[in-house]
Amino acid sequence: MDAYFWTILVVGLVSTVLCLGAGILKKAPNDVTILSVAAVELALVVYLVGSIVRVIAGEHIAGEAWEFWGYMATAMLLPPAAAYWSILERTRWSNFVLAAVGVTALVMAARMNQIWY
Repeated sequence: MDAYFWTILVVGLVSTVLCLGAGILKKAPNDVTILSVAAVELALVVYLVGSIVRVIAGEHIAGEAWEFWGYMATAMLLPPAAAYWSILERTRWSNFVLAAVGVTALVMAARMNQIWY
């Protein structure tokens, strides 16, 4: 496991806990929940840039490259989609959609780590 995975782990779990807490407390999506998902997206952008730099530097992906980049693209699309959802539907249930982003990004980062190594 590399530093990118651990970063996604921490940021994703913090985001999930914040969003779940807001949903359980029956609060509508707010700046805290949406910004926590934005932090997940930022962590994924750092992972993307780091991965591109590593490939340019000559490191090779042990698994299928198309699979790694497919996971990366999918993971990066989830936070904006969930944030868009939460802006359109301002109910407590949107917080649960936002909460799913952190856990999903974590699982996808774990899989990307397996593919890389």
